[in-house]
Amino acid sequence: MPPPAPEVKAAARAAAASPRALAALLPFLRPYRGRIALAGAFLVLAAASTLLLPVALKGLIDQGLVAADPGERLMALRGHFLALFGVGAALGLFSAARFYMVTWLGERITADLRNAVYAHVVRQSPEFFESTQTGEVVSRLTADTTLVQTVVGSSLSMGLRNTVMGAGALVALIVTNPWVMTQVLGILVLVVLPGLYFGRRVRRLSRTSQDRVADSSAIAAEVLNAIPVVQGYVQEGREAARFAAATESAFQAARKRTRVRSALVAFMITATFGALLWGLYQGTQAVLAGEISAGHLGQTVVFVIILVGAVAVLSEVYGELLRAAGATERLMELLASTSPVAEPPSPRPLPPARGGSAVLLRDVVFHYPSRPRQAALDGVSLEVRPGETVALVGPSGAGKSTVFQLLLRFYDASRGAVAIDGVPVREAALAELRARIGIVPQDSTVFSSSARENIRYGRPDASDAEVEAAARAAFAHDFISALPEGYDTYLGERGVRLSGGQRQRIAIARAMLKNPPLLLLDEATSALDAESERMVQAALEAAMKDRTTLVIAHRLATVLRADRIVVMDGGRVVEAGTHDALVARGGLYARLAAMQFDLQPAADGADTARTADQADAPQAPQAPQAARPAPG
Repeated sequence: MPPPAPEVKAAARAAAASPRALAALLPFLRPYRGRIALAGAFLVLAAASTLLLPVALKGLIDQGLVAADPGERLMALRGHFLALFGVGAALGLFSAARFYMVTWLGERITADLRNAVYAHVVRQSPEFFESTQTGEVVSRLTADTTLVQTVVGSSLSMGLRNTVMGAGALVALIVTNPWVMTQVLGILVLVVLPGLYFGRRVRRLSRTSQDRVADSSAIAAEVLNAIPVVQGYVQEGREAARFAAATESAFQAARKRTRVRSALVAFMITATFGALLWGLYQGTQAVLAGEISAGHLGQTVVFVIILVGAVAVLSEVYGELLRAAGATERLMELLASTSPVAEPPSPRPLPPARGGSAVLLRDVVFHYPSRPRQAALDGVSLEVRPGETVALVGPSGAGKSTVFQLLLRFYDASRGAVAIDGVPVREAALAELRARIGIVPQDSTVFSSSARENIRYGRPDASDAEVEAAARAAFAHDFISALPEGYDTYLGERGVRLSGGQRQRIAIARAMLKNPPLLLLDEATSALDAESERMVQAALEAAMKDRTTLVIAHRLATVLRADRIVVMDGGRVVEAGTHDALVARGGLYARLAAMQFDLQPAADGADTARTADQADAPQAPQAPQAARPAPG
């Protein structure tokens, strides 16, 4: 299971302050200490088996080949070959066990890491997605975690195994040839220092390369979610060229990283091999001088081969570790991000809702983080009684949708109070607060599952009969029943198999099934034809009974029966009252009503016509972005 969030965040901060970014993975490794210890034991046994081969080879040469008596030589050869086979069998068994354990750990830890990052991201407020593209997040969840999996499940094990073998071979060489190998060891120390410099460069370039890959993923995610718009404006070539430029940038970054890493590998192998050849030359001179036996020399040769091979593998693994370090840094950045909308330390329970929820906004001032100089709401006060239906109208950008954002606590107000049922939203538990609210957005979201599961999304425990009843109330039952598999029909990604009006009725049925005391309708009938709108409007009016409803509407015909109409403009409440009272007052609402109902000729010329057009004009559908804030 994923580690606790505070432990992950502490490790993330440590990783940011140190080049050893892979240390941030420790919280994910800790739950599997037993398996890691077992994998380490198999790793040491496999390395020890490898180091026994030169010792067995020395006995084979000195006792099985050099022995004077032919009979003794034959018996010795049989015994030594059996010993070599035993060493090989042990090596195969321990290597297989090590491979299984390490691969299991790599898959398990990567899954935990991916789950932890995703669970953390989906809890971020919309402010997070104002500065982070969803395609970039997807790239980190796929490409970066794959790099980590490669290291934990393969490269790290290979590195540790070759470290043990290389260290063992080096110790054996020093013990058997102390004077010669002391010289070689001094040369190897000089080899390591330039390798550290190249390694730091590889790490920086690896991070840059992964960033460029994330850029191309972000472009692809954005464009693929908006294919109808791209093709409608004949921009396929331009988007393909933009993606090609991003992938070319990623290629160039990868080329630089590969060039530096290749130089590192070449330098490490060449320098190490040269140093060990010097030691081997000294060993041959010792054999000729009669100071050591032929078997001793053969043992030395195998130890040298093991050491050189270990250094070669370690140089490769080091490059992989550096790439994974860059990927780990990026993942830890996601895990260390904190949402400005946080759970209160001691949540206040919401009182039972009777006949709907009470809503209060008092002197609310709010700026979207991406537009700090422009107030989305400027001193807005609004009080809605339980069971009341209030319509919010006004031109685009007036702040209507922002009111919904604050009630759902997607953002916190800069100043003022926002409360539901007498409890400030900052003091209520987020889950309890949002469970009390149902919303039907203008851009209806349909998930890539069945119609039944889409309607049931707000109440996963609802029965099939309850789902069907909600669909009938939203006038969605007939078209759902006509689908190839009825309620079990797969609706496609973003509901591509449905029309806009059908998607909207699915969203309305979802809200009806949730049956919340507070219902937020944001242009809930905007995508419906006239006949469907009349039916759904009747269903919505039935759904509004015994609950509080806030309605955002540009088409004023949909809000004529509201208990009260609140007119907003420029982030402020400029008028409030019933339809007849507002028309008689002759303000902004009267001008909008005049344009839509032909109550009187427009008196304010082009400006009035523009305002009315903006209010009534249908908006082009946009590709859904993860929790993108509505502009108001």
